[in-house]
Amino acid sequence: MWAELCRGGTGMEAAAALSREAQRRVSSPPGGCEEKNPPERKVYMDYNATTPLEPAVIQAMTEAMWEAWGNPSSPYPAGRKAKDIISAARESLAKMIGGKPQDIIFTSGGTESNNLVIHSVLRHFHKVHASEGATPHFITCTVEHDSIRLPLEHLVEEHVAAVTFVPVSVVNGQAEADDILAAVRPSTCLVTVMLANNETGIIMPIPELSRRVAALNQQRAASGLPRVLLHTDAAQALGKLRVDVRDLGVDFLTVVGHKFYGPRIGALYVRGLGEHTPLYPMLFGGGQEQSFRPGTENTPMIAGLGKAAELVTENGQAYEAHMRDIRDYLEERLAAEFDKKKIHFNSQFPGTERLCNTCNFSIEGPQLQGRLVLAQCRTLLASVGAACHSDQGDRPSPVLLSCGIPSDVARNALRLSVGRSTTRAEVDLVVQDLKQAVARLEGQA
Repeated sequence: MWAELCRGGTGMEAAAALSREAQRRVSSPPGGCEEKNPPERKVYMDYNATTPLEPAVIQAMTEAMWEAWGNPSSPYPAGRKAKDIISAARESLAKMIGGKPQDIIFTSGGTESNNLVIHSVLRHFHKVHASEGATPHFITCTVEHDSIRLPLEHLVEEHVAAVTFVPVSVVNGQAEADDILAAVRPSTCLVTVMLANNETGIIMPIPELSRRVAALNQQRAASGLPRVLLHTDAAQALGKLRVDVRDLGVDFLTVVGHKFYGPRIGALYVRGLGEHTPLYPMLFGGGQEQSFRPGTENTPMIAGLGKAAELVTENGQAYEAHMRDIRDYLEERLAAEFDKKKIHFNSQFPGTERLCNTCNFSIEGPQLQGRLVLAQCRTLLASVGAACHSDQGDRPSPVLLSCGIPSDVARNALRLSVGRSTTRAEVDLVVQDLKQAVARLEGQA
């Protein structure tokens, strides 16, 4: 395909051709529709792990590769084109989250963004309060992504910070504001709580938490104590839930492109970057990204991220409505096909909101561990939990255990997450596939 594109044509023509090819590959079985004996159909339901690129995103990236190959810091046309594309993408990202373009920093992804927040707050505490001899204190919850948990655990191991991991409620699966506030100490400098959990889909009460932290900060200012900053990792929420930093009231927000049909880069929102909220670079080099994240910008990837954000802004409500309809239908079909005593929905907490696309459930039985069920499935492509924990074997998910799910139930968990193009017909195929997989496993017992 690339050889065909390289033989001639404008950047737009090449991008359009690549977009058509991408759509053909998505809609055709592996190997192409010309095969006489196409392989068994697969249904992907792991959109919380990653999403495919939207054709419009591929087109934006391809156009940037062809027409904006110059260094964005250079004055000639290809460089100016690259700079313009980056500026437009920043605008699109800011619009998607209700922020200001100047408060957006492009990063390599969610892991870098999360580490940058923790690094910055630690640096700022030592810079401002070094003479006091206090140990900086961080607060998070027990269901965070590893890119939050592990950096904080590392700080504890290095004896440079104290961390409180607040358990989520077994009643609603949320990190409750009362419990977070109860953990605050005089040296607390950051609260970081994800906006939505990647395994359960549970949406955390960030607006309430931000209001409570803001009120607390007024009291702390009067006492000369450091301001408590608030960060949320919005990786799983974007594209599935309306996200507005003004409503959330956060100081930092992490953006991850590949969770909303964009490329595998990310961004960090910083409220009042460098003025109201401190940020300290982890890298040093050129002056790109206001010197907070130096390095020649990856123009094609940024172009794709901007286009993905633009699509969310334009179509977010429709995406959400479709995914909710499909997810609800999936749960109805699972409940209908499996005995009520046999199936347990792990994230249906009364009165608690969850992501529109996420279904976490267990089919109970001594030989029905999630990994074994998936291995028997011939149609379904899904996971037992977070993709970054896929090497944990049959060990139950720490997230589900934190939510009060019994160990034997959590061990059997499956996480199905639907996408923008998932259909009811595909749900029917998946439920039938699961029934047959369970029957095979129970027949082996």
